[in-house]
Amino acid sequence: MDLATWIIIFVSGLLCPLLMLGFGLVSKKHPPKTINSWYGYRTARSMKNQATWDFAHGYCGRLWTRLGVILLAVSVAVLVPVALVFGGEKACIAAVVLLGVQVVVLLASIYPVERALKKHFDQDGNPVGKQQVKAFGKRGQ
Repeated sequence: MDLATWIIIFVSGLLCPLLMLGFGLVSKKHPPKTINSWYGYRTARSMKNQATWDFAHGYCGRLWTRLGVILLAVSVAVLVPVALVFGGEKACIAAVVLLGVQVVVLLASIYPVERALKKHFDQDGNPVGKQQVKAFGKRGQ
């Protein structure tokens, strides 16, 4: 396998974890200030009101940051040895399988965020019980 092919495979294998890490940090520290239909964590539950919007971005930002770091480490740990030991075709297959796993993890991250929203807010977006929007929902933390 030539160097250019290796670089393309390596970068493509790290793209999803790096995007999760980057968007996680941005969402956690600088979430979209207002509810919008263009970008951000947009689900029916997260867009109920500003409190649910802020909470969802804080929670998702923390989750994506953690998952991004874990996926980045796993991706490097898989891609480097496979490329060095097996070379070209097997490295490409490993990168495609890895990307599939990364996308599944990315999509699966919706579940814990929605579960946390459901736990902390009722169906109308009002805080539930004593749990008035915890630190996950506070801007800038």
